[in-house]
Amino acid sequence: MTATSNLRAIFALLLATTAWGSLFLIGKPVVAQLDPVWFTLVRYALATSVLALLVHFAGSQPWAKLRRHALRHSLVGLAGYGVFSIMVFHGLRLSQPSHGSVIMATMPFTTLGLRWLLDGQRPPLRAVAGAALALTGVATVANLLGPNDSVTGEVNARMLLGDAITLAGTLGWVFYTRSMAKLPDHSPLEYAALTAIGALPWLAVAAVLATLVGWAPAPSIELVLSLAPKLVYIALIPTVLGVLAFNAGVKRLGAPMGTLFLNMVPVSVIAVRAVLGEAPHANEIAGAALVGIGLALTVWTPKAVPVVAPRALGTVPCTR
Repeated sequence: MTATSNLRAIFALLLATTAWGSLFLIGKPVVAQLDPVWFTLVRYALATSVLALLVHFAGSQPWAKLRRHALRHSLVGLAGYGVFSIMVFHGLRLSQPSHGSVIMATMPFTTLGLRWLLDGQRPPLRAVAGAALALTGVATVANLLGPNDSVTGEVNARMLLGDAITLAGTLGWVFYTRSMAKLPDHSPLEYAALTAIGALPWLAVAAVLATLVGWAPAPSIELVLSLAPKLVYIALIPTVLGVLAFNAGVKRLGAPMGTLFLNMVPVSVIAVRAVLGEAPHANEIAGAALVGIGLALTVWTPKAVPVVAPRALGTVPCTR
């Protein structure tokens, strides 16, 4: 039963990262027209309505849990949904997707480091080695280990600023993932839904304030309607399905293991592009293999070998 549950958790995490890979492909052109602040609000307004309906019928006294943990749900949801989404997509606007994917792949190290620093739980060497190997694979996928094919070969300040914003935004998702362990009575659905419900009013306030001060232009109704098919897909697949699958995997395997699977996001982008007819490059295939080996190294748990007490030389078994 334990092995089967672990396999289901691994499948759920792979499903989540595949859904998030499609988010980068579809979401990047969307935020080119829709400011990331309003994109985040519209995305989670649609997703939260679905999650609220699901948790109402499938949750165990969800509204009592929401009232009991209202402040925590609001802060955790704002960090995981608001801060993460807004800052990552702002960063991707300024930088390159390859840079963003590598920065997101640093979250396993951040999670392991925070767990060591805050909880006193030193990660096993196998987990560190697996995370490092997977990160190397992601860098290979992004071709950061190869020659620079840019026109000038220099990283400009705009790109550095985008990378810094993305890196800061990943801390929001690390905080969201770590906080799940503090609510053991919440199912993955309840955690996803109640944190989204708690965060949604604050996302709306942030969007309105950002518009009033001139930071984020409010979209027109015509623009939102023109982007409706992509926004609905983003709300249902990468957001609802992706978050539920990720929370289910983390609930079973823990935050350090769950965040390690974020290394699969850029690999899943390659897979989606291949399905659409764009053949993967050699560096992408090699990087995907390294990511797979890194994940396998961390997920695989060697079976304990029973220890048999050695029999003293020259002793005779007692037959009494």
